Amino acid sequence: MFRLQGSKVLAVDMTGDAVRAKNGSMVAYDGQMAFKKMSGGGEGIRGMVTRRLTGEQMTMMEVKGHGTCWFADRATEINLVGLQGEKLYVESSNLLATDAGLRTGTSFTGLRGASQGNGLFTTTVEGHGQAAIMSDGPAVVLRVSPQFPLTVDPGAYVAHQGNLRQSFQSGVTFRTLVGEGGGEAFQIRFEGDGLVYVQPSERNTIAGDV
Repeated sequence: MFRLQGSKVLAVDMTGDAVRAKNGSMVAYDGQMAFKKMSGGGEGIRGMVTRRLTGEQMTMMEVKGHGTCWFADRATEINLVGLQGEKLYVESSNLLATDAGLRTGTSFTGLRGASQGNGLFTTTVEGHGQAAIMSDGPAVVLRVSPQFPLTVDPGAYVAHQGNLRQSFQSGVTFRTLVGEGGGEAFQIRFEGDGLVYVQPSERNTIAGDV
């Protein structure tokens, strides 16, 4: 159902089924399509309330019909993730589209807030199907094992999946190590067994100056 055309355009072929995508990300379609705007990053009242509390704007639309839709967003790279019942944690700004059969919601990420520094919750995608996540530049997938925990700059973090414990470490960042940081800063540490998606470009975060 999901396929890439190049690295920056997602094509979704539909035969009466539906897909959820970031509002405004559709660049073209053929066939017969119906569109419906959805509010909130999660399903139900809790998802909408937590989005308002954290200030994260995640407006999705549902596209249903027969034909092909093409999606893109600011020429960012698109990465396909296949889920077989597990849960994917992703920054709301990095989620482009999901199968309609996948459930989206919110998850508490700790007292330091989401890696963007704008809330205490991050977006979850769960079930069986495909999701498309975006990255500024080609994403790199890094393996975390019990023997090798992983520490990530919050500006480079995109998503993670698997049996991972996420924690925040304050006091030192990659910037402060080279003398470019200021104020109190933090890193994201992952322990356990799973995958972490990072991008080769850093978004603006409060990591360098809280």
